[in-house]
Amino acid sequence: MTAEGGEPRTVLVTGGSRGIGLACARAFEANGDRVAVTYATKPPPDDLFALKCDVTSVGEIDAAFSAIEERHGPVEVLVANAGVNHDGLLLRMSEEQFTSVVDTNLTGAYRLAKRAASGMVRARKGRMIFMSSVVGLLGSAGQANYAASKAGLVGLARSLARELASRSITVNVVAPGPVATDMIAALSESRQSELTSAVPLGRLATPEEVAAVVRFLASDDAGYITGAVIPVDGGLGMGFSVVVYRHLERKEPDPWPTMRSSIGSRSASSTCCPSSPRR
Repeated sequence: MTAEGGEPRTVLVTGGSRGIGLACARAFEANGDRVAVTYATKPPPDDLFALKCDVTSVGEIDAAFSAIEERHGPVEVLVANAGVNHDGLLLRMSEEQFTSVVDTNLTGAYRLAKRAASGMVRARKGRMIFMSSVVGLLGSAGQANYAASKAGLVGLARSLARELASRSITVNVVAPGPVATDMIAALSESRQSELTSAVPLGRLATPEEVAAVVRFLASDDAGYITGAVIPVDGGLGMGFSVVVYRHLERKEPDPWPTMRSSIGSRSASSTCCPSSPRR
């Protein structure tokens, strides 16, 4: 599957105009691959093959794939990175706020995977990488819609990983924590300090660090990895499931009171996606 010293692959990165998506596109480009990106509003740099595409529209997705196939051939690596957030507390969140985020982040990934899978099944090879978030694993007050959509990507990926494994197609998830993007840079210094203080490594990730993991998952070296969730979060999300497991299996004291207190005190700082469109 790699282009390093081998045949270039056709790679599609959705939400590729900035931040993590743009870093992924550049990483695959540097790898010698044929890269296409999609965007919703702001176009990426002119040197990238870019297509405007709303991932909530089956028609626009099909048109984008057709254009890519005509220029580069069938998509061999899909990076489903396009996403939005529309934050709000549950009692104030409208049904449209909830469903629109899920439709873009989760159902959009399903639409992309379904369109990409037909060519990958015929070729009997392929890579799919879904961009989730630490918020999808930990939850975050005021982000029920975003967290649900990002958690749903894990179930989607693992189901597809089982379904497509016999065709040598791997499906994995990357779950970033706070990342140094233009959106984070626009926050106040105190807000940025809150974000970094919640991370054991004490800093934000760079988009390039996330992109490096994505590129690895698309490589031959990751050919035996499928259905995995790879955190790139500086340790922010570690230990949560382990505590619950120990309580269930070893009958240790109930961890929830302590965890509720801890999570409640971190709820603001663990929100990796401020209230504006992500990609």
